[in-house]
Amino acid sequence: MSSDPIFASVLERRLKAITEEMGLTLLRTTRSPILSEARDFVTGLYGPRGEILAQSEYIPILAFALQPACRAVIAAFRDDVHPGDVFLHNDVFSGGNQNNDVAVFRPVFVDGRVVAWAATKGHQADIGGGQAGGYNPRATEVWQEALRIPPLRIIDRGTRRRDVWGLVFSNVRLPIVEEDIRAQIGGTVVGERGVTELYRRHGADKVERHIRYLFDAAERRMRAELARIPDGTWVGESTVFYDGHHAGSRHLIRVAIETRAGEIRLDYTGTDPQTVGFVNAPYASSFSAILLTLLMLVDPDIPHNEGMLRPIHVHIPAGCILNASFPAATTFGNTLAGPHSDAIFRALAPAVPDRVSAGWNRMLGMTVAGLDPRGARRYVDILFLALKGGSGAVAHCDGYDHIGLINTAGGLLAQDYEMLEVQTPHRLLRHEYLADSAGAGRWRGGLGVETELEIHGDEVTGIVFGDGVDEEARAFGLFGGHPGSLNRIELRTPAGQVLTPRSKDVIAIPRGSLFRQAAGGGGGYGDPRERPARLVAAEVLDGLISVEAARRDYGVWVEPDTLALDEARTAALSPSRLNVEEFALRPGLFAPPALRGRQGRGA
Repeated sequence: MSSDPIFASVLERRLKAITEEMGLTLLRTTRSPILSEARDFVTGLYGPRGEILAQSEYIPILAFALQPACRAVIAAFRDDVHPGDVFLHNDVFSGGNQNNDVAVFRPVFVDGRVVAWAATKGHQADIGGGQAGGYNPRATEVWQEALRIPPLRIIDRGTRRRDVWGLVFSNVRLPIVEEDIRAQIGGTVVGERGVTELYRRHGADKVERHIRYLFDAAERRMRAELARIPDGTWVGESTVFYDGHHAGSRHLIRVAIETRAGEIRLDYTGTDPQTVGFVNAPYASSFSAILLTLLMLVDPDIPHNEGMLRPIHVHIPAGCILNASFPAATTFGNTLAGPHSDAIFRALAPAVPDRVSAGWNRMLGMTVAGLDPRGARRYVDILFLALKGGSGAVAHCDGYDHIGLINTAGGLLAQDYEMLEVQTPHRLLRHEYLADSAGAGRWRGGLGVETELEIHGDEVTGIVFGDGVDEEARAFGLFGGHPGSLNRIELRTPAGQVLTPRSKDVIAIPRGSLFRQAAGGGGGYGDPRERPARLVAAEVLDGLISVEAARRDYGVWVEPDTLALDEARTAALSPSRLNVEEFALRPGLFAPPALRGRQGRGA
């Protein structure tokens, strides 16, 4: 029987809409700001063998890590699956991507057989282990990081298994996690309802025939996009800095990318072995990093289903930093998406210079855990406000300001200022774009941010995790673009002591301490001397670039007192500058049309 392209299009949108409805359910019912505000979760529908049907990727690094976990659940329980069952999973050695990212799976039955799985995955505020919040730079094995949950039936035929439920949540510090898992379970109920209604309305044969059609169509589109990359083998490298245990340690990521006739193969032979600390990634996290990076280089409208994956082949040797072997610590794995993407972009820059991005800011974050004296309540906060640096520039477009990690690709929202102060004993003093943080270029990198807040909690521990504090770790520029700025964190105690924690560290924070963080900018693309002089002058007037940086990096002379462009001196510095009018500025507007509306985002 032939397939109907119009119905296939409607089906694709309906499957996607179901996952969006699941996501809205989580947004309205979760309690932790990590989920309800930062949106650090993903929802998806998967076939009976774990094939990707549709996903809503609030956080890209999680989206492509749901499928391996789904297949682990299917393999563990085989035919012992019943209507009303619900399963938990977070185990990084059986398809999980990070211990704190807990997945919930519900089989969807139609006429007595499993036709799909409805799934949610969200970053939990705590999951046991040696440090509240889940990040433990001192860990050397998985048991020091978290409660490990391999495929686990938590609800049996609609009845909660009280003993199993109690065992899991007795090993988690914060009661809010139990409530958030309930919300995730509710999200799978919404997915189940949507799929069963789809089957009831159209019939199993029609739905499943057109799902196969959608897979084939996505495969064709992905092959066509990959065929635009010239045939060849392209090699890229990047460096991960400091494993948390050996000062000055460096760890190489190396990828050889072969492109042939619409297929792509990524081989990580030569990547350094896993570290002794938590600066490792499980395979699922690394595979997700590969996909989210490749998806930046192709048509964004390609449906994210099983067919999209068929032309992509990946080899990551077991035991390397991107595919750590049991029982390694791996909580830093999601964050390795940054240097991992750097290696891919560097490899493909000669092949597709018009599509790759300059380097994104390497994330440096701090999780704060302690006691809120206003109600003697334990809390954990990841300070999403402070860790969001800038993205790299691309051809014909500046980088995004204050966008965050590449593994979230802008999906990780900043906290609401007022809710931050309601939910934590922190008082925000300053949060604004960091001038001169963006790498200079014909298209500049995205700006980072500067954050100051007072910490008024008791028994507070700060857990620092990240990168970007070494000169070599600045977001790299491309084709003459300059690198972005460095990250830094500083704590000033009430006694006047100034603490500068390392990039992987655990420190005690006295009540009343002042926290200051600078998140760096992204790398620039192209020669800064080709950037329109009037655009540079407008950004000086807007406070994004200093007078000194405009003169040093761009060859643009702005009068320090009036902030007006001095055309004569600028022409002397760079004679062709005033003839470059790539962006049309209108009087009274500080930002060019291509960037208008970006000013103030998240600040």
